[in-house]
Amino acid sequence: MKKLLLLTGLMLASMQVHAQSAQLKAVELYTQDELIALINSNTHLTRVVTDRCQLVQDIEAHAEVLKEPAFQFLWGDMLAWGVCVDKAPKRGIRYISDAAQQGLPAALEQLGRYYRKGTLVQIDYKRAVIYLREAAALGNLSAQLQLAGLFVEGHGSPYDYEDAYRWLFNAITDDKATHTQIASLLAQLEQRMHPKAVRAARAMHSY
Repeated sequence: MKKLLLLTGLMLASMQVHAQSAQLKAVELYTQDELIALINSNTHLTRVVTDRCQLVQDIEAHAEVLKEPAFQFLWGDMLAWGVCVDKAPKRGIRYISDAAQQGLPAALEQLGRYYRKGTLVQIDYKRAVIYLREAAALGNLSAQLQLAGLFVEGHGSPYDYEDAYRWLFNAITDDKATHTQIASLLAQLEQRMHPKAVRAARAMHSY
């Protein structure tokens, strides 16, 4: 009887191990497009945690070895905030910077935002403008809004006002609060621009 109970216990334990193993294998690494979608919806870190931190080594390999920008950004964010790994902000910012150098809009926007607000780094409005302008030129609406905000605060070059105005004037969003913010920034930019520059910005489509 004891042997039967022991065998039954071993079988149940084995079944649990196999079930856990099947669950672990069920999580597949994200494609670049899937990851970019997660990043753009700001759910990339939540997804890593939801996947029970199983993909840490794969993510690191794609960032470190393959140098794929979306994975560099994800890995950098994980390091910066200690998600599924030991917190290492300096390394995190380096990987996010690597992604930005490869032209990933989300990385450019995040670095610009960090330098504007002093998140993990010292406030540096010049760097903020540089990063946000690049992200804005790539169509990142958040960067466009922040860039215009820096301009109306007196940072950046007046030569860039026309581009910032054009991007916001042509921005498409179904969010009423964002519409209101855009209208306010456009009005403030107009006060700093020559009427001819405003007309030129309105005449050019950016989509």
